[in-house]
Amino acid sequence: MNPRDLIRDAAEDFRRAGVPDPEYDSAILLSHLCGRPPLSLRLDTDTELDEDTVHLFRKLCGRRIKREPLQYILEEAPFCGFLFYVDPRVLIPRPETELLYEWAVESLSQVLQPCVLDLCCGSGCLAISLKRRFPSASVWASDISGGALDVAKQNASRLDADICFVQSDLFSSLPDVRFNLIVCNPPYIPASECHSLQPEVMREPMIALDGGDDGMAFYRRICRESPHFLTAGGSLFMELGDGESDDVSVLMRESGFSSVEIRNDYQLLPRMIRGIIT
Repeated sequence: MNPRDLIRDAAEDFRRAGVPDPEYDSAILLSHLCGRPPLSLRLDTDTELDEDTVHLFRKLCGRRIKREPLQYILEEAPFCGFLFYVDPRVLIPRPETELLYEWAVESLSQVLQPCVLDLCCGSGCLAISLKRRFPSASVWASDISGGALDVAKQNASRLDADICFVQSDLFSSLPDVRFNLIVCNPPYIPASECHSLQPEVMREPMIALDGGDDGMAFYRRICRESPHFLTAGGSLFMELGDGESDDVSVLMRESGFSSVEIRNDYQLLPRMIRGIIT
């Protein structure tokens, strides 16, 4: 069978299964196996694919039809120009989180040899990207999940980033270090909504999604505890859940943060917040 027909047939199977972007996913999966650009494969009616490739492709497609995330099947996800290893132990990096990274970069560009913490680090995408951007920075990464830290350590090794890793329930096991900047993408989905998410999202670790009864449990702890780990003038950056910006702003101000600012994501929704401790 040629690549175009194989991709077309798989896309039709994906469409019937309700998989978003069926043509894209089928082409990417074949590209992953063949090492050729997806577009060239979608146009190729001349190459006769060998039976092993067709068998492996259909096996991968079977996983996607069951709504396993494409990134877990490929075992990689892009973030800030790097490819990160991902598996079901970690949340898949999102493009919107790159905006949080870019905002943090703006702040750190004014600091000489900064000390940075990526709280709830997951795959380590924020910590590692910041370390690669600021080689002289001292960068720490923490997560309550040992499995997530194993993935983050693997990514740090692959991407040559010297990171200090700590397994910790937020700040509970961190050493007595003061940071110029703390960045965090915490769990923020209300518990009642966690079992009605897109099928792919429900394959991601629930510990990285469930933000408690109202989605605010981690924000309360982070806002309350983070001032003790920030230098004077240090900043806390966090990603926000839908509709949570006003409540988190209040929490930050009540915890002693000033210059609280909110920024929008690509859909112009308020999804990031920063506060400066005085």
